[in-house]
Amino acid sequence: MNLKKDEKKDEILELAKNHEEQFRELLEYCLASGHIDQNLYQEYDVKRGLRDSNGKGVLTGLTEISDVCAYEIEDGRKIPADGNLYYQGYNVADMVESMKNRKQGFEEVIYTLLFGRSPNERQFEMFTRILSDMMELSQRFIRDVIMKASNENIMNAMQRCILTLYTYDDRADDISIPNALRQSMQLIAKLPLIAVYSYHSYRHFRLDENLLIKSPKKEYTLSENLLYMLREDGQFTDLETKVLDIALVLHAEHGGGNNSTFTTHVVTSSGTDTYSAISASIGSLKGPKHGGANLKVQDMFADIQENCPDWEDDERLRTYLNAILDKKVFDHAGLIYGMGHAVYTLSDPREVILKKYAKYLAEEKGLQRQLSLYERVESIAGDLIMRKRKLFKPVCANVDFYSGFVYTMLGIPRELFTPIFAIARIPGWTAHRMEELVNAGKIIRPAYRYVGHHRPYLEFADRPEENPFEDEEYRKSHSLDELEKKL
Repeated sequence: MNLKKDEKKDEILELAKNHEEQFRELLEYCLASGHIDQNLYQEYDVKRGLRDSNGKGVLTGLTEISDVCAYEIEDGRKIPADGNLYYQGYNVADMVESMKNRKQGFEEVIYTLLFGRSPNERQFEMFTRILSDMMELSQRFIRDVIMKASNENIMNAMQRCILTLYTYDDRADDISIPNALRQSMQLIAKLPLIAVYSYHSYRHFRLDENLLIKSPKKEYTLSENLLYMLREDGQFTDLETKVLDIALVLHAEHGGGNNSTFTTHVVTSSGTDTYSAISASIGSLKGPKHGGANLKVQDMFADIQENCPDWEDDERLRTYLNAILDKKVFDHAGLIYGMGHAVYTLSDPREVILKKYAKYLAEEKGLQRQLSLYERVESIAGDLIMRKRKLFKPVCANVDFYSGFVYTMLGIPRELFTPIFAIARIPGWTAHRMEELVNAGKIIRPAYRYVGHHRPYLEFADRPEENPFEDEEYRKSHSLDELEKKL
């Protein structure tokens, strides 16, 4: 199975090698052309990343779906406070507390996000029955789409599968509210299967392991089916499914301003189909600055355990964390991953809740010692970062700090960390898509200011052999090596 893939890879590498000198010249021009004087962003007051200079997001829309609160207002001043997250006006902490002794918390959140209020028993039974019936994929789709062209990155596999589902839908381009709702519910129900089957296909076709494809059970909850389909023996404990259920609840939605949800609004505003919109959102979440943070947290903790064996000594751990911030160890980025948030100040409510459930799971798994390392880093890192970076805003742990540890304890492979995030977040994406369609706003089109130069267009014979690297100062600041460092 690997032979053809390796041969194709060698062919591509050989092609690049044959044109290495020419490609390097093109790359130099590309990097030089794309470089913008950073001072111009301040001169024109550009809201980079759609954020003000103080870090506050630029208001670009209105929503009723969720609210993120991190401050209290006293005498017109913002005072840091413990964070709160609301789904359709309900405090998520209250929702989780109510769900602790019953199943299908995530399914209830899906209903709440899509329909604006928590369901009663009749509504919930009706909704979960429909969702369960939609949780299936044809054998033809599994064989012809999921199992073909498998790859290690499951996020890309999910994008490809979702876009292919377009061709299986006779009303794919119909963006009427009833049809968009039907498509949204189907994608919510099918995405767990797509993710797990794509992972098993990758393990079989790329790593020569046994192929494991299990159909979901209608009597199982979504979190139960995820663990059932993922594990060879199909077994799980009540605590395992409860912790996964709560993790999905906490990741289901986080306001309209996060990158992937904003992507949903932007793409939906163009009038495109549901499959294209959700595929775009997955592409956004795939980015390591958005959906892959818990993987970096896991790598960081593995590094700490390997290179700071005395981590139970707070002073030695503090010294090592300082070295991370000073870019001397780990990945030399100067970041303690999982610490800090763009909005939350004193606490991230998702992290507070997930940490509690991580403790329960660590006790069941006998991993209390590993959990204590996370708690020690959390207690030390916030103060270290504030002092080192001279920050006035408190630095708290975010939900990514414990989520990777939770997934690891659940036996979920690294390849599925970000796909699990996508499975959790698709209810939020589809709710925002429905909101955009219902309000039928204008196409979202932010402005970019041109800061280049106008020049005459010459015929081929009249064009000089321009080389922006002939100027020594320009070459020094725009050399390929310097620009690659910035990238």
